[in-house]
Amino acid sequence: MKKAETTLQISGMTCAACATRIEKGLSRLPGVETVNVNFAMEIAKVAFADKEVEIAAMIEKVEQLGFHAEVKADNQADPRVEAIKHYRNRLLVSAAFSLPLLVAMIGPFEILMNPWVQLALATPVQFIVGKPFYVGAFKALRNKSANMDVLVALGTSAAYFYSVFALYEWLRVGGHHMAEMYFETSAILITLIILGKWFEARAVGRTSDAIKKLIGLQAKTAEVIRGNETVAIPIEQVVVGDVLVVKPGAKIPVDGQVLAGISSVDESMLTGESNPVAKQVGDSVIGATVNAHGLLHIRAEQVGKHTILAQIIRIVQEAQGSKAPIQRVSDRISGIFVPVVVGIALVTLLITRSLENAIAVLVIACPCALGLATPTSIMAGSGRAAEAGILFKGGEHLEATHQIDTIVLDKTGTITEGKPKLTDIACQVASEDEFMKLVGAAEKCSEHPLAVAIVKGIEERGITLAKVDSFEAKPGFGISAMVEGQSVLIGTRRLLSDNMVVFDGAIAQLESLESQGKTVMLVAIDGNYAGLVAVADTIKETSKAAIAQLRNLHIEIHMVTGDNQIVAQAIASDLGIAHVEAEMLPEQKLKIVQRLQAQGRKVAMVGDGINDAPALAMADIGIAMGTGTDVAIEVADVTLLRGDLLSIVQAITISRLTMKNIRQNLFWALAYNSIGIPIAAIGLLAPWLAGAAMALSSVSVVLNALRLQRTSL
Repeated sequence: MKKAETTLQISGMTCAACATRIEKGLSRLPGVETVNVNFAMEIAKVAFADKEVEIAAMIEKVEQLGFHAEVKADNQADPRVEAIKHYRNRLLVSAAFSLPLLVAMIGPFEILMNPWVQLALATPVQFIVGKPFYVGAFKALRNKSANMDVLVALGTSAAYFYSVFALYEWLRVGGHHMAEMYFETSAILITLIILGKWFEARAVGRTSDAIKKLIGLQAKTAEVIRGNETVAIPIEQVVVGDVLVVKPGAKIPVDGQVLAGISSVDESMLTGESNPVAKQVGDSVIGATVNAHGLLHIRAEQVGKHTILAQIIRIVQEAQGSKAPIQRVSDRISGIFVPVVVGIALVTLLITRSLENAIAVLVIACPCALGLATPTSIMAGSGRAAEAGILFKGGEHLEATHQIDTIVLDKTGTITEGKPKLTDIACQVASEDEFMKLVGAAEKCSEHPLAVAIVKGIEERGITLAKVDSFEAKPGFGISAMVEGQSVLIGTRRLLSDNMVVFDGAIAQLESLESQGKTVMLVAIDGNYAGLVAVADTIKETSKAAIAQLRNLHIEIHMVTGDNQIVAQAIASDLGIAHVEAEMLPEQKLKIVQRLQAQGRKVAMVGDGINDAPALAMADIGIAMGTGTDVAIEVADVTLLRGDLLSIVQAITISRLTMKNIRQNLFWALAYNSIGIPIAAIGLLAPWLAGAAMALSSVSVVLNALRLQRTSL
């Protein structure tokens, strides 16, 4: 059965209990496989069996549960912006009516103590400003559940209607012996709760600052050649194949290829590399990077949601909207929390015979902080990681990274620059030019960094490459190709041995080059040994420092490579890596990961090539260098845009800090209720103070999460 996914924008949730109710309701629909409702982001991600359930049925179910839902559009405005305005407007009205009641509590203003004045001031707050609480409570109870709205409606209604009853009794006895009234309690409670919600909405909105910054990088317009003239059009109207003119200092609008011009491009927004990158005809350029000085003509190749920047934004949004496994703790608690609190409030009322105490219990126990504890930290942590060029594909990966105790590193393009240079050509056939023509043609079909180096070195020698008839990559061994009717094998000793090619006379030269740290590839043409080519790759400047920092984090490091043992050992010794596995095939890299996992280790695999993909997929956390292939990036859980091993240290650090932050939030949210409820029950906390404390608890959780955005990495 074909699987599908959709994201619904949900409005009307007031606490984690609402999110839990929606998850349970959608999960009961036939065909729905998984549901993830993010209370902070106000979205529901649903995976379902296509054709077994319609999206319209999901929306209808959410509506039945008392909330509003619609399919989230890619360019949909952030609903939290409207939420901030909504709470602000309600707050202004509520504060205008509640402020006189607050003044009456702290000063002897006789007119404000008049019960009729208090009734007139409290009623609009209770039934106009507080209407959403009643609507939410009704919908929750109708669906046999309870949420924050139920607690607020119960608490404020008890205070308000008791006061109305007291007013009636006062009139009945002719204005004598007036009982104590609580109009100010209900009105001030509603005002404080809305004040807290306003602060909360503003603070939660700040957790999406990373997304806003990424979106802000996009160009708004593009200059496109239409006929014989250049016209400026909105970026959304650019289509694949358009020829764009990019002036010096302008942002490159979309991903494309240079058709004309020479310039340098600032790609620091993507790679973190401060030095501009030279660009000429045929080179690729990335949207949102900045053209430094030359005039470029570019053909659009990826536009809209297919650009690299758009994909980065999508990954960050999905990570921020996902749910970490640790959130199950708060979800389970939230599911039973409200009914338990109502029971405690009733017991408090029966034992103490104090309405104030019962109201205080209801109000202080609102589970808003509990619902915000995990998602706000995930949003802030993944956003801060994105700013550092680290893309977690989900909250579960952000959580799992902190448990990593073993890292398996590929060599080429991961530890080394992945930009090797052709250093030696040893030819055993009559024509060296013919040898290079065949080798260069065969290698041009490969994506491996070593192949790119060979082709570039041969072309720089002025050799015109031959025509390739067929090509086959042999991951971990080399390549096989038919070039102008001749069979060409290029690769390891084992590749030639398996194909019965004798190369005994080249052993001494081969070992001499390898002892210099060079990678050597043997060449056979039509089944006979024809020579060799050697390339040298340099270790990245940051690799040594990164590996030292990983050891300081008590992480065991393994290097696995398809290169030979001599070259691998030379590099490992230079970096201080004790565990080295050389001449590894893709399936052998996979088995190394499985072997380490069988020892009880939490393993991260770091690589950048197609031959790393199986191991990346098997590891507890697969980390792809952003400078690598699309296949490696697709299967990985974490992508390092800057292709720098120091980013691994940063990824582990932000994961550990995020988990620490989540635990802090959960502890304080639970401790707050554990301490606050008994204090309220014995009468040491006035209802309006309970309301203020409840509001501050939610805001404090969000502010604690926001500390992650200021983390130095």
